[in-house]
Amino acid sequence: MRFVSMVDALANFFIPSSLAVATISLVNGSNRCEGRVEIWYSGHWGTVCDDGWDISDAQVVCRQLGCGSAVAATSSASFGQGSGSIYLDDVNCTGSEASLFQCSHDGWGIHKCFHHEDAGVVCSDATISLVNGSNRCEGRVEIWHSGRWGTVCDDYWDLSDAQVVCRQLGCGSAVAAKSNASFGQGSGSIYLDDVTCTGSESSLFQCGHRGWGRHNCGHGEDAGVVCSVGYTISLVNGRNRCEGRVEISHSRGRGTVCDDSWDLSDAQVVCRQLGCGSAVAATSSASFGQGSGSIYLDDVNCTGSESSLFQCGHRGWGRHNCGHGEDAGVVCSDATISLVNGSNRCEGRVEIWRSGGWGTVCDDNWDLSDAQVVCRQLGCGSAVAATSSAFFGQGSGSIYLDDVNCTGSESSLFQCGHRGWGRHNCGHGEDAGVFNQAETGSCGGLKLTE
Repeated sequence: MRFVSMVDALANFFIPSSLAVATISLVNGSNRCEGRVEIWYSGHWGTVCDDGWDISDAQVVCRQLGCGSAVAATSSASFGQGSGSIYLDDVNCTGSEASLFQCSHDGWGIHKCFHHEDAGVVCSDATISLVNGSNRCEGRVEIWHSGRWGTVCDDYWDLSDAQVVCRQLGCGSAVAAKSNASFGQGSGSIYLDDVTCTGSESSLFQCGHRGWGRHNCGHGEDAGVVCSVGYTISLVNGRNRCEGRVEISHSRGRGTVCDDSWDLSDAQVVCRQLGCGSAVAATSSASFGQGSGSIYLDDVNCTGSESSLFQCGHRGWGRHNCGHGEDAGVVCSDATISLVNGSNRCEGRVEIWRSGGWGTVCDDNWDLSDAQVVCRQLGCGSAVAATSSAFFGQGSGSIYLDDVNCTGSESSLFQCGHRGWGRHNCGHGEDAGVFNQAETGSCGGLKLTE
């Protein structure tokens, strides 16, 4: 039997098919993005019946209100009973509609319900938070629902799940997925268990799980997250910022990365993250000296396409079987050429990194055009001087280039003609350099040859 009140019948008769003048809101929740679904029309509020009410219907309401994604479609007046009209029943949305009024239903004001069947919605906005961390981007995962905060169980909790939380909160990439109430135990309800995200979702509530409020956990298993906001990565003990030992810094100190499985794909991500070009070498065995303090990452496994080292797989934050004698390092392409023994980074003996070591350039035919390319490559302005005869002291190891012949327009010294890689008739007494006169503000400043 269908119950149609006089008010409902009049509403059904007078309301235009477009419902252009009707509005929707959520009431009796903790914020505007959860509550009983109510529709305002022609000076009256009315409700929606929960017959057939599901997550697809809730999704449309959340979209219509600008409240993110649907977390739950509630029934049985979970946000209290409304009064007055019941405007919609047997609502059937696909989930793609922009408005609840575009969904099919039994007819405006036609229903077989009472207000104890009023439908409700919980949307994702303002429903998730990280607590008990050192900043808003780390801590125990807590969810606001039905006027209270609750937690997430750590069963199957991993970096993909943490990645979604960090994205949802605008906290960068996930650094760690924490378990066993590492940020302390919460209280009240445990809302989610067996969370399974792919890592690409925009909200934790789009991920699979056991069911809202269904779990087999205690608060000793509360899940946590550490996001990358507040964490920085740098290369130390190299000749410039684009080579060195990999170090991670945050408010509580600095730590290193273990070289287990450390390879060029991992180094590639570090170089990209630092804006240092491409990876030239992934070094191991503390080749840039041993760090101190914590070892944060071990068994790092990047594909090489990630934008941050924190997006790569690893053993787990702080979990390792290493000592600092295994600290990982990186040499990036922007560090493959350097000027050393000068008074600043834009003057000195020309040195090149190759095959795990630094070597020099012979001064045969070395001139201002060659120096111009080095200065351009290093972002040091225009060349004014090219030096010879080891003006900045003799290097050691290999002599990589001889008879260099640049036009001066190349973007890299390695685009210039030369005798052949490693082929030369020189000694280190002929090492080439570039000179800088400080007041010129340029790379070079005075023609010096001997």
